[in-house]
Amino acid sequence: MNWIKKIARPLILIVLPAVIIACSVSYKFNGSSINYDKVKTISIADFPIKSEYVYAPLATKFNEDLKDIFIRQTRLQLLKPNQNADLQIDGEITGYNQYNQAVSADGYSSETKLTITVNVRFVNNTNHAEDFEQQFSAFRTYDSSQLLTAVQDGLIAEMSKEITDQIFNATVANW
Repeated sequence: MNWIKKIARPLILIVLPAVIIACSVSYKFNGSSINYDKVKTISIADFPIKSEYVYAPLATKFNEDLKDIFIRQTRLQLLKPNQNADLQIDGEITGYNQYNQAVSADGYSSETKLTITVNVRFVNNTNHAEDFEQQFSAFRTYDSSQLLTAVQDGLIAEMSKEITDQIFNATVANW
């Protein structure tokens, strides 16, 4: 039994580091799968509001969030829209709507649903098979006793983040 301990300890001390060094695990926590040898630049045009209801801060918040996610989570250089970038994103905010979601026992609306819809055109100049035009949307509900003006900035921030995450995943995550 002692001879096993004498052999096992040195063997473990030699083999374990070799196994650890030989194993290579690669994680990408941001989810992007960009080939930086081919793709180096991106252009993101400002998305105008083309919906029936217009809330001006929505466009500003969305445009900043969309550019920010690509700056923070990739090594792509952000170019102005007309500079022939490897990746090009443009589109418009096509919907900013609120609907009655639920009715209370007294017949009045008890919950309201706020929805943002964005139409996105994506062009990958290094691989046009990945080009697409697609709509992305997000919604939040809020208590109808609250005014939209009291809750919309917070709800817009949440929905803008959700939609920009969806766009990021659809364009450069490829999973």
